[in-house]
Amino acid sequence: MDKAALFARLDAQEIETPSWGYADSGTRFGKFFQPNSARTLSEKLADAGQVHKYTGICPLVALHIPWDKPEDGNWDTIKDEAAGHGIRIGTINPNVFQDQCYKHGSFSNVEESVRRKAVDHHIECCEIAGKTGANGISLWYGDGTNYPGQGDFRARRKYFQDSLCEVYASLPADQRIILEYKFFEPAFYHTDVADWGQSLLFCQKMGDRAQVLVDTGHHAVGTNIEHIVATLLQEGRLGGFHFNNRKYADDDLTVGSINPYEIFLIFNELVAAEYDANDAIARECAQNVMYMFDQSHNLKDKIEATIQSTIFVQEMLAKALLVNREALQAARANNDIMLAEECLRDAYGTDVRALLAEWRENKGLASNPLLAFRESGYTAQVAEERTAKHGAVAGGGYQ
Repeated sequence: MDKAALFARLDAQEIETPSWGYADSGTRFGKFFQPNSARTLSEKLADAGQVHKYTGICPLVALHIPWDKPEDGNWDTIKDEAAGHGIRIGTINPNVFQDQCYKHGSFSNVEESVRRKAVDHHIECCEIAGKTGANGISLWYGDGTNYPGQGDFRARRKYFQDSLCEVYASLPADQRIILEYKFFEPAFYHTDVADWGQSLLFCQKMGDRAQVLVDTGHHAVGTNIEHIVATLLQEGRLGGFHFNNRKYADDDLTVGSINPYEIFLIFNELVAAEYDANDAIARECAQNVMYMFDQSHNLKDKIEATIQSTIFVQEMLAKALLVNREALQAARANNDIMLAEECLRDAYGTDVRALLAEWRENKGLASNPLLAFRESGYTAQVAEERTAKHGAVAGGGYQ
């Protein structure tokens, strides 16, 4: 691919950052505070605007409900505030894993009243998506069991399916549902949406505007995620990604920090499908995949970690675009395993940093977004303002 075509494709790249990624976070053992972390939705939007300002490819911010629900319920104000920071609302994420009533599940709960509450909350999120101009709702569930015999697998699945279908019927016509899966945690014996196949089956029951969301950290060690991606593309059911990285389980480390080659191989499948003239379903699907981060920035600075992740994902797309597709296809046709692998290794080994610096400069952006943000003084400024507003706690943050 020549430089002009590569730059044109980079122009179209969009990444959605999560509002919760700008707030204080931690582990199940505790939360770690940073003085510049966002506490309010307004502060989250401002921080998200900084990421887009310095990278140029993060114009969307995902919201979590009820965490990000304005007290006055005025979503027009939120839309305007986001626009003032150069961004817009992305996916809406319902929360059915914190309230005490969801102790034994939400959509899969044996109590009809609990399922009803969960469905009503999702319908509210569909309405919020319509009011904010969001591109859909993103679903994840902690539903499952911890012990054999605790639940009826088939009954729970039927409850889940019926609930999802009711929510799907309330979805605005121009939006879609993306359904995430996770093989364990917080449920440790079984999870109701445990893998991509189960997510896909639920999506097929809902309808054409329901697709699978792949969280790169939600797999057992050694899982071939790029194979899953290729399969879902071929079926037209890959809806989006939550990019992060894991060493052991769902660590939610910043994307590329542990296994960067894996992310490259995922992008290789995405780019291959996007430019495949012989597979219209996969091509259209690849062109409409939603990209988002879902990382726990409990030690790294929130904004810096998001900028760092953005730069990495942009690099992986650029490398995947540099794969010599004709040479790769010829090697495959001749069963030349060595040359086929070398096509991928050559592209992955290409240093694209100067190329991306040139792309940014052409856009009026700093060639090094991370360094430029650090030098802007924004972190120190908001740390002072937010500490004064919310109060300080031990460790230098606020509660």
